[in-house]
Amino acid sequence: MRRPDAYKTIAALLAGAALALPGLSARAEPTPEMRQAAIAGVEGRAKLAQEMVDSVFSFAEPGFQEVRTSEYLTGILERNGFKIERGVAGIPTAWTATWGSGGPLIALGSDIDGLLGLSQVPGVAEIKPQVPGAPGHGEGHNSGMPMMIVAALAAKDVMEKNKIPGRLMLWPGVAEELLATKAFYVRDGLFKDVDASIFAHVSRDFSTGWGPAGNNGMVSVEYTFHGKTAHSAGQPWAGRSALDAVELMNAAWNMRREHLPVTQRSHYVITNGGGQPNIVPGEASVWYYFREQEFASIRGLYELGNKIAEAAAMATDTKVERRLLGYAAPNYGNKPLAEAAYANIQRVGMPQWSEADQAFAKALQQTNHLRVEPLASEVAPLSTPDSRGVSMGGGSDDIGDIMWTVPTITIRYPSNVPNMIGHNVTSAMAMATPIAHKGVVAGAKAVTLTVLDIATTPKLVADAKDYFQNVQLKDQKYDPVLTAQDKPAIHLNAEIMERMRPKMEPYYYNPKKYKTYLDQLGIPYPPAGATAD
Repeated sequence: MRRPDAYKTIAALLAGAALALPGLSARAEPTPEMRQAAIAGVEGRAKLAQEMVDSVFSFAEPGFQEVRTSEYLTGILERNGFKIERGVAGIPTAWTATWGSGGPLIALGSDIDGLLGLSQVPGVAEIKPQVPGAPGHGEGHNSGMPMMIVAALAAKDVMEKNKIPGRLMLWPGVAEELLATKAFYVRDGLFKDVDASIFAHVSRDFSTGWGPAGNNGMVSVEYTFHGKTAHSAGQPWAGRSALDAVELMNAAWNMRREHLPVTQRSHYVITNGGGQPNIVPGEASVWYYFREQEFASIRGLYELGNKIAEAAAMATDTKVERRLLGYAAPNYGNKPLAEAAYANIQRVGMPQWSEADQAFAKALQQTNHLRVEPLASEVAPLSTPDSRGVSMGGGSDDIGDIMWTVPTITIRYPSNVPNMIGHNVTSAMAMATPIAHKGVVAGAKAVTLTVLDIATTPKLVADAKDYFQNVQLKDQKYDPVLTAQDKPAIHLNAEIMERMRPKMEPYYYNPKKYKTYLDQLGIPYPPAGATAD
């Protein structure tokens, strides 16, 4: 019978052997010193975070046109030792930035695109376009990649100092508002070797969650009908109206919509209605979003749209072709990763809001006739299937395609004001102010701590993969309608930015000359007369 001290000797020898082998870690989790160093690394980059948030806000580039944004962010990463690969998945503004060796490969991503027509001067409570008709960050996508970059740089410092094996891969969500790239990333293998993935999205709260998120997956598709031109008055019988086909499809879809499940969401815009009234339109196009909750129902809705398009073409004696512009899978968070991240969110806690922050938030709400609610002082509860309840459908986010490829979570960080309207200029008003900056610093702390958890805790990686394989994939498998022949719609928004960019460039932020973007614009914070009481 061996003595207890013999067991201690054997354990010590095994631990020493593990430390001697490259790629193995004997740690169960980061030490308190490592965590403190990571937090300090984020705090020491608060100025960099502010400059990045304000700069990307000022670029305000919509999907597929994030040229200046990508150049700027990759330049910062390249100067900090990351290897950049540009133009990934056939998308000019997409890229990956990688660093490290051995250990798990951890992907860190967030979206970078703005929204059309939402130009807004930051730090003011009234609607005030910076450049009328130009795009703007009415979803706060100017803040996510700056947050991830700060988190990655802080984690990199700790990993280098403590010789922690592991690899980081940063990537941007290009054209998320079009749901147009992440399925292509997955199809082209960008995530094939990733062990764990952390995504981030701006929010009013500080939270994460696991399980089915309750949102909808989506197909984005444009139908183009081809008819025959003729004189609309002199020889209308000789023409075949492509616009008639578009209108007939829309009418048929709206009638069929009444008999679809309440979880579906579908909407369209006519992108080409013909030229001038005295010519029978020989070509017309309509762009549809079809949204549903499960892979089979998403595919079914898309196939129904195709059937109705073909029927409209037959009825008008025209021909129809379709082009897939984007796809998004339903979202599904990884439980072990979410629980680890939530523990870090609790460690970090909410930012310390100033009276000026609370006064500005109240001014936004009151001026825009929105419900008055102070900036949150406590982190939100961990979101679970039980706490979320039954979903009746809603919006989409193409992070779902990555969620069904590798273990992934979304961390929501508190950089915006409660009760702003989504996809609206009100959601841009705070996104280059201290509220946005403080939320990004808080979010970066939670991300960098979670990166260290993943890098130092093999069991967390193993548990995340087990949950992914045996729970998430038990009843559904990733089933995109995207095919090998589909190509990213990189033409979108090109004409708009060709017209708008020269008008927007004078408003780009110059951090070498001005402390903040508000300083450059001469905007006081908070606005005169704003009070938190």
